[in-house]
Amino acid sequence: MKPIGPLMWEHRLIEKMLSLFGGETRKINEQNKVDALFVDTAVDFIQTYADRTHHGKEEDILFRNLVKKHLSPEHAQIMDELVEEHKYARKMVGMLVDAKERYLKGENTSQEVVAPLMELAHFYPVHIEKEDKRFFFPCMEYFTKEEQDRMLQEFYEFDRNMIHEKYRKVVDRIEAQSV
Repeated sequence: MKPIGPLMWEHRLIEKMLSLFGGETRKINEQNKVDALFVDTAVDFIQTYADRTHHGKEEDILFRNLVKKHLSPEHAQIMDELVEEHKYARKMVGMLVDAKERYLKGENTSQEVVAPLMELAHFYPVHIEKEDKRFFFPCMEYFTKEEQDRMLQEFYEFDRNMIHEKYRKVVDRIEAQSV
């Protein structure tokens, strides 16, 4: 298996989660009420799974290895765009968190919750298509079979460590709140 296999599988789960955003934004628009639990779950999914786990493997492993290669100008440009798009997604999630927090404090920010949810639901499919169709497969040609195998193993180790990182943060956050 090529290292892009797990990345593309992750894309399918990310797309599935994003497909739920449309129904949630319709409910918010109809009821003018934000389901904070849905937003928290969506934020956790995007921050932990899509960004830290998925983008982490892309940026910390795949892209790190690609910068050591002599990339075509097209592939170098796409990689730079992808990094900027990851930053943009983080910014959208930050806006979503801020709007939800202000909503919980009594401000009517339901439309400020809807906007980043809709933006993320529209943004990610385009981003994913760029990776899947224009970047991942051609970039595998820069690596030998052995390099690909090492990268795939590094992906597995990265994933294995993520669960410990996530729940260490959960415990730390709960400890900080109980002091």
